[in-house]
Amino acid sequence: MSAVKPISESNIVSFFHDKNIFLTGGTGFVGKCLIEKLLRSCPGIKGIYVLVRQQKGLTPAERTEKLCASRLFDTIRATNSDFTKIIHPIEGDLRSPNFGLSTHDEEMLIEKCHIVFHSAATVRFDEPLKTALEINLLGVKKMVHLCSKMRSLQSFVHVSTAYSNCNRQCIDEIIYDNPFEPEKLLSAAEWMDEDMLDLITDRLLNKFPNTYAFTKGLAETYLASHAKHLPLAIIRPSIIGSTWREPIPGFVDNYMGPSGVLAAVSC
Repeated sequence: MSAVKPISESNIVSFFHDKNIFLTGGTGFVGKCLIEKLLRSCPGIKGIYVLVRQQKGLTPAERTEKLCASRLFDTIRATNSDFTKIIHPIEGDLRSPNFGLSTHDEEMLIEKCHIVFHSAATVRFDEPLKTALEINLLGVKKMVHLCSKMRSLQSFVHVSTAYSNCNRQCIDEIIYDNPFEPEKLLSAAEWMDEDMLDLITDRLLNKFPNTYAFTKGLAETYLASHAKHLPLAIIRPSIIGSTWREPIPGFVDNYMGPSGVLAAVSC
């Protein structure tokens, strides 16, 4: 029986060594935890480029600095105080054409990026359908377009949800056919205003409980037909709670959803 490889020899660590990563949703809870885990477990990463928009008077650089100051990174900070040097904010917005990337940033990503994690999404269950389509579906379309131009892309990971097919009783690890064509819904969303879409939302959702699950399912359908040429992986996390043990037990950056319920019950 062969011995377990130490972390320094693992295939995962070897794969990420000297790689450049492009990440969306890096300021959200899942994105923060992913960045921390990559930095802590794969110290040979060359660079992590995070799409960040200006928000509440803070520049992308200031928001990234605030992100790195989180206590989530205390474990890394204790052993490597220079970890922030490989985290690079890329100014952009998921809802802007081509993510609002500058020519310089786009060319840099096309030339240097090896791995893409697309984690950004609107997770509001009551989001108007027009907004949910623009972020959760059109955002995926833009990412496929960008990834298709990357010269050294080795992995494109799309973060979906366990509820992307919640209209079904049994869910397998496959991408299901959708009664709606994603492109046609995007075209409709371009010329229909929010009020018009709201009038037909319930009919479109059918057995889906909300616009979040509906649009995440549409995104998977789009990827199945338009990302066949890419090294694609789709992951479907379930309900997001606090960290279990690492890097610190019980870390959470907001009290929405189950985290808020658990916090209230424990008081």
